Amino acid sequence: MTLHQLFDHVSSTYSYLLADEQTGEAVLIDSVFEQHARDAALIRELGLRLVYTIDTHCHADHVTGAWLMKQELGSQITMARVYGASNVDLALDGGEVIRFGAQALEVRATPGHTAGCLSFVAADHAMVFTGDALLVRGAGRTDFQQGDAHRLFHSIRDQLFTLPDACIVYPGHDYEGRISSSIGEERRHNPRIGGAASEQDFVGYMTNLGLPHPKQLEIAVPANLRAGEPADGSGLPAEDWGPVVTTYAGVKQIAPEWLARHRHEVHVLDVRNPSELDGELGHLVDVQLLPLDELRARAAEVPRDKPVVVVCQTGTRSALGTMILAKAGFTRVANLAGGMLRWRQLGLPVARDASEPCKVGTPPSSPMQRSDRTRM
Repeated sequence: MTLHQLFDHVSSTYSYLLADEQTGEAVLIDSVFEQHARDAALIRELGLRLVYTIDTHCHADHVTGAWLMKQELGSQITMARVYGASNVDLALDGGEVIRFGAQALEVRATPGHTAGCLSFVAADHAMVFTGDALLVRGAGRTDFQQGDAHRLFHSIRDQLFTLPDACIVYPGHDYEGRISSSIGEERRHNPRIGGAASEQDFVGYMTNLGLPHPKQLEIAVPANLRAGEPADGSGLPAEDWGPVVTTYAGVKQIAPEWLARHRHEVHVLDVRNPSELDGELGHLVDVQLLPLDELRARAAEVPRDKPVVVVCQTGTRSALGTMILAKAGFTRVANLAGGMLRWRQLGLPVARDASEPCKVGTPPSSPMQRSDRTRM
């Protein structure tokens, strides 16, 4: 089983992408609405098929990305039955087993932080995903959403501390940069419930934490009771000019096939060196040539009246080009996925030679002038 630990800096939430290497089936634990594009891009790049999104509980500090992932990737939504949330495909009580490929997660009910908290244990007990029940040297607060410190004490002691010492603990949050712990460490060193701490000790500690009211509570909880579906049914805004996809590295890309059909709706910027234009890959007709090492200083020469598609040999230099333009204030810009190499592999049209329309450092001419010159 492969594991990717992902982090949302705004809410300090850890999400976990688990996948079966043989089948490519995957689950995503505790997704974040605003990170949906990042997570979907990673899933696509790894060639995975998302089977389930799993929420350890109804979060109060962020909105789940479960509904968005279902719309985009067709995954099923799981959540504790006690919440009565809408849009849930698989309601869980504890005791179930979630399977993806040859992998399995045992569902354990660990209420206390909220009434519906669940933890998910790998079949070999090598790791456990504890949500907000057990944190690294801590435990989830119990002062809202039907929280109960007594219940949480028994959830941790009976359902989690009974796992092997070597079992890795992957928490739902951490605010100090810690990424994991182990059951043995937490059983011995957790200041709230470890060592010889009694139930009375734990309840007294949790009752007197004095934490501020969660800032997102009134927004996040109602949204999470819809599994993250926006109240108006809308998703994240899409690019209004084309099917732009954001990669896991954060690069916005557009497919060569789309560009071939919509060539005159966008401005194409080639960031290769002039000597590359008459190479075997050639260049697109009517592009603006502006080498990458000059782009920062000359970004003002790129027109803004159309979306900009940046191209190079393989899509590597042009990816950086899109970032440079974005920092310069361009809001409609994308990298040509795969560059000229992919363009030629698809058999898409190129200029016959370097003498065909290509303006060095200046925008191309109008569509009418382009058409006239191409026929010459």
